[in-house]
Amino acid sequence: MNALAGVDMAALHLLRPQWLWALLALPLLAWLWKLRRRRASAWRGAVDAHLLPHLLAQRADVRTRWTSGLAALAYTIAVVALAGPSWRQTPQPLWQSRAPLVIALDLSSAATAADVPPSRLAQSRAKISTLLRERAAGQVALVAYAGDAFTVAPLTEDVANVALFLDALAPDVMPVDGQRADRAIDWSVQLLRRAGFDRGDIVVLTAQSDDAARDAAARAARQGYRVFALGIGTAAGAPYRRSDGSFGQARLDAASLRAMAAAGDGGYAGIAAGDDDLGKLGILDPGQEDAGVAKGRARAWQDQGYWLLPPLMLLALLAFRRRAAMLVLALCFAWPIPQARAAELWRRADQVEHAHMEEASQAYRRGDFPQAATLFGGADSADAHYNRGNALAKAGQYPQAIAAYDEALKRRPGMDDAMANKRAVEAAMKRQSSKSKDESNSGQPQRRQTSPGSQSSQAGTGQPPPKPGKPQQDRQPAQQQQAAKPADAQAQRQADAAQRERMQRALQQQQRNGQAEPRRRAEQANETPQQREQRLANEAWLRRVPDDPGSLLREKFRIEQERRLTEGQGQP
Repeated sequence: MNALAGVDMAALHLLRPQWLWALLALPLLAWLWKLRRRRASAWRGAVDAHLLPHLLAQRADVRTRWTSGLAALAYTIAVVALAGPSWRQTPQPLWQSRAPLVIALDLSSAATAADVPPSRLAQSRAKISTLLRERAAGQVALVAYAGDAFTVAPLTEDVANVALFLDALAPDVMPVDGQRADRAIDWSVQLLRRAGFDRGDIVVLTAQSDDAARDAAARAARQGYRVFALGIGTAAGAPYRRSDGSFGQARLDAASLRAMAAAGDGGYAGIAAGDDDLGKLGILDPGQEDAGVAKGRARAWQDQGYWLLPPLMLLALLAFRRRAAMLVLALCFAWPIPQARAAELWRRADQVEHAHMEEASQAYRRGDFPQAATLFGGADSADAHYNRGNALAKAGQYPQAIAAYDEALKRRPGMDDAMANKRAVEAAMKRQSSKSKDESNSGQPQRRQTSPGSQSSQAGTGQPPPKPGKPQQDRQPAQQQQAAKPADAQAQRQADAAQRERMQRALQQQQRNGQAEPRRRAEQANETPQQREQRLANEAWLRRVPDDPGSLLREKFRIEQERRLTEGQGQP
């Protein structure tokens, strides 16, 4: 009862005051109860009405008045308890949404201009890297545009996956040159809408805009998406070479970018050292108040109505009638349990899900993938099934992981991350099956060839392994690449999956190299002269393989461009 002693009367209020309307029914209930007792009396039909007061005992009338008074008091207490009296606030974690961000990068040939050394493209890459590193939270996507806009990385909370693509971004990966910022904005809006966000931010990194871009920004603002502009370049500008070989002069048009940002309810800033320009735009914190998302830990009023339950139950014991007991049970079932808080035992459904997701994330980070998959299975949302699939895949349970990705896609069709990871798991299953089959077929040892690649991962073939980062598609004959149809959606998906898998492999390889460096040095110190000669030969072969990190993006964008033209979506 300490809580009742510390009641702050100034803060006392009702969480659900609409329940007080039920008090208006109290006089009507009293009248109906009195009318029923009068009709139920056996003496009414046998004795005249003017003789009843003299014949009936007064003791029965006193008991009746006490009973009716206690019933009215119990009804009033129950109604006040249901109204949710509250005088205390408690902090509680909430499942907060974070404003997503789509980064649209200008990859026209003007990006090679050197008015901001070493080039606009290099400065843009560095600025995006800073944004991904300093941004507090929230999903991020990357869009590249020139004459048209294409998705480099879909919306994801894994910013490291987005950063993997930065080195591959260059004007030569774009199928058509131009500076169509309007298409970049429209495409970014589509990404946000497909992901289920009705609000979000779009930041365009470019040097100029036009009327079409302003109209696109205005359309985005009407749909709830803000458009920001980060100016790349200087007013003096610098010359650059166009894709057709001619030369042009690239200049920063800050006025047009300000107009575009104003039409999109966003802001404009010129590129600067550090993150002051990003801070000026306000896109580093996706939980800011003007983005419509709550910040920090929320404080909620605690429902104290449960303190009225003990006196209510005592009154119910005094009634000690079967129908009165059933009425008390009905009031208990009508109690708003999800919102009541008795000694912190009750929590809302979103808080329970948040606790499950936090516990599952901690298990995933410490490498306990089976436990993480079990905990993620406690929630029935698209994100929960997607994360469960990731945990199952890490645990090596590929069929179960694919089933989890399917469940995520059922709840959110078109979920890009789920489709990409599902394809990656399916590919891993095929590689695992192929490797097992090869091991079972190799019944006898084979003589190793003495070619420079004999010690490579492709033993016995005489060919060196591909250099990390070199896509396997480049080794296919040109006739096969030309055979891809413009509307071949399967080829588009394969290119997307291959790009994601290649980037992920490169990151994992980099991590493995850092961990295996001491062991590699020890092995090299103990190798024989013949082993050293073979290792140096392999390294020489690897250096001869050209590294083209943008080849897969180039092929992906080309297929997507041809598909759009075939379906009539592309514009000249």
